[in-house]
Order: sequence, then C-alpha cells, then structure tokens
Amino acid sequence: MSLFWFLFFSAHLAIASSLKDSGLKHKQPDMQLKLYPMTSLKSPPNSTSLLFAYMFAKDEERIRYFHSRLAKNSDANASFKKVGPKLAGIPLKSGLSMGSGNYYVKMGLGSPTKYYTMIVDTGSSFSWLQCQPCTIYCHIQEDPVFNPSASKTYKTVPCSSSQCSSLKSATLNEPTCSKQSNACVYKASYGDSSFSLGYLSQDVLTLTPSQTLSSFVYGCGQDNQGLFGRTDGIIGLANNELSMLSQLSGKYGNAFSYCLPTSFSTPNSPKEGFLSIGTSSLTPSSSYKFTPLLKNPNNPSLYFIDLESITVAGRPLGVAASSYKVPTIIDSGTVITRLPTPVYTTLKNAYVTILSKKYQQAPGISLLDTCFKGSLAGISEVAPDIRIIFKGGADLQLKGHNSLVELETGITCLAMAGSSSIAIIGNYQQQTVKVAYDVGNSRVGFAPGGCQ
Repeated sequence: MSLFWFLFFSAHLAIASSLKDSGLKHKQPDMQLKLYPMTSLKSPPNSTSLLFAYMFAKDEERIRYFHSRLAKNSDANASFKKVGPKLAGIPLKSGLSMGSGNYYVKMGLGSPTKYYTMIVDTGSSFSWLQCQPCTIYCHIQEDPVFNPSASKTYKTVPCSSSQCSSLKSATLNEPTCSKQSNACVYKASYGDSSFSLGYLSQDVLTLTPSQTLSSFVYGCGQDNQGLFGRTDGIIGLANNELSMLSQLSGKYGNAFSYCLPTSFSTPNSPKEGFLSIGTSSLTPSSSYKFTPLLKNPNNPSLYFIDLESITVAGRPLGVAASSYKVPTIIDSGTVITRLPTPVYTTLKNAYVTILSKKYQQAPGISLLDTCFKGSLAGISEVAPDIRIIFKGGADLQLKGHNSLVELETGITCLAMAGSSSIAIIGNYQQQTVKVAYDVGNSRVGFAPGGCQ
C-alpha cells in the first residue's frame, strides 16, 4: 500500500473509531448531503490500459484478503431454509462503464420504491448502500443517494437484535451501538482497504415489481471509502444468515443462478445477463454439470469447490495431482482467475507453445505476464481451448472470450495469473456461462451458453 493510501485510510479509520461512541451523530442539525468528487487516485481512470491496471490492482488486494481470511478462524453460520418458488430473472450488466470489473443489478428499496445500482458479490455476506445524509463521506454514484427519511417503511435495527449480534459473522467486524438512538452500527471492510460504516437498517426490498421482501436487513452507509467506482453499494450473496440469499431463501429457496455477459471485450455492449434467486432457477437441472460445495471451517460463507485438473487443447497439463489440491473459491467479485503457481506455469507454457507459432510474444502488462502481439479477435481464432475440470465432472470450457483479454490495442494477454496457496475462479472465466449455486444441496453447476 502506498504512503498516501496508508495515511488516507488511517485518518478515516480514526474518524470512524471516534464515531463509535457518538453514534454517527451529525455535525450540524441542518447538515446538507455531501457528495465529494473522487480524486484521481480514487476514481477509475479514463484510458483503457489504466482502467485495467486500476481493476487488477483492486483484484490483487482482494486475493490478499482471501489469503488473510483463510488464515483466520470465523464462527459464521450458514443458513439453510426450505424450497420456494423462483424469482424472475433480474438483468445483470457489466460494471466497466462505472469503473468496476464486477457486475451489477438494479435493486429496489424503500416505500415508495427507488432503484439503485448494486454490485453482485458472492464473496460478501452483507449488503449495504450509501445513505443520506452521508455524515462522513459518500463517493459519486450512479443514482441519487438513498434517503431513509423519504421511505415510509425504513427503520434502524436495535443493538439488542439478533441481526446486530450476527454482524460479526457477516462482516468479520464487531458491531457497535449508538448511545443516542440505540441503533446498531456496522462496519464492512474489504481486501482492497475499502469500507462502509453506518447503521444496520431494515426496509422493503424490491427485486421485481411482484417480488418483494418486507423486512430486508442491510447497511445504510454514512462513511463509504474506497474503490467502488460509481456504483451505489454491494449485494452480498455469500452463504451467511445476513446475506440477501439467506433472507430471501425462506420464500424462494436456498439457491440462485446467474449468467455474466461479456465485459472487457465489449465494454459498451448493450448485452446483459441475469441474476435469478430461488430453487426453480436451477431448472432444467439436466443442463448443468454439478460439483460439490466444500465446507471450509475458517470461512463457511465462501463457496469452495474441488479443482481436479486442467487441459489445454485437449491435453492434460503435466503436473502432479497434488498441485491442484489447494483451497479453491468460485467468486463473482474477483476478475481474473488465480491458479496454483505450478499449474499456472505449466498452463501458460503450453499456451505459449501453441500461440507463438503464429503470434509474437509481448511484454506482460500488470499482473498478466503472458501476452501476444495481435488482436483479441484474431488470436481467439487459433487460441487453444482450456478446460477447467472439477470434482464430479463439472467443468468450464474456455474459448478466447473467456481466456484472453486485449489490454491495449494490438496487445492480447492470457487472462489468468498464478497464486501461491489458493485458487480462485474469477468472473472473467465465468462469462456467458450459466452458474447455479444450489446451496441447500451443497453443489455448484455450470451450463454453457447462458447469455452473450
């Protein structure tokens, strides 16, 4: 972390700490909403190459965060509930235009309903969005900031509630209590040093006009610092009792599916995928190949699967089976897939052997070290297929749009990287594939051709 970021976050963490006893009270009774413009270090750059570097730096911090989480114990408890009907598919779009390598949906909140641009994150257990009066800080966002006082159904959650007690398992931070209002105060922090601090709240959630939840528990952020682009907040879909998934599972079942549309190759494309919550989103089950979800005692909220092998152009990589045996997470919030270093090294060597017959290699860019001189469209035509195989025969079959990215005009790179002790299946490799999380039956499935 640079000295600027260290001093910046240290200062704001100190402010946040000082507010724990004051209950986030306003500085002045007539305080106006403050939306502070993001500096060049906080806002996504304009050029394509700098935007990729920005997102990859954020990606690397997230990986370090997962390393840290796996090294610690957590007492989070999963919540499994009964089967219910399916929610209608909600349009899911690339966040590149808003400076995010993740994907977003429009989430309705409050009475009357207002819609907000929310990142979908399977690695987060807690949902939050920026709220007026932005007592400390709100970044520039896509939509008008949520105004709790304008919602007839909004209320804060008291410190004595079970939801407040559950915050530590969802955010890995202890909740605090406002002495003035007895409202529960949360802090959600992330691997890239971003965080949100505010009141634990409850209001009406609307995903479609006919699909609502009257008592959705979420965070109403008064201090929101970091790299969220221009999105309004985060939807947590991890396996935890405070996640949106668990809160909806009583009505719809403990499952969801999504299809992520192509992003980097067509950042301004109108194409969209979908997010669907409910057990009926898994149908037809015959279209999926499933792999078991694994339990990790340190992090029961994350989605772990068993990586078994990888092929390039139909040939298995020449690595020991033990090389694959590291904790493997499937995650919508990580962009680039990380593979165990011996596996990645062998994969890239096989890839280079095939592509270098026609395309000259280029220097690496950012964390991507395997690059070629040529366009994505041209190289994709001759690029070898990569097949990532999981326990039970489920697999991801990667064509050029899932394995290559054109970072600069005429420079195309393999969109994967090595990792020392964990593997993460990132969202770039999940593009256009329908991914089903059958949490109630502890399995994840993949079906090709879910969207474009």
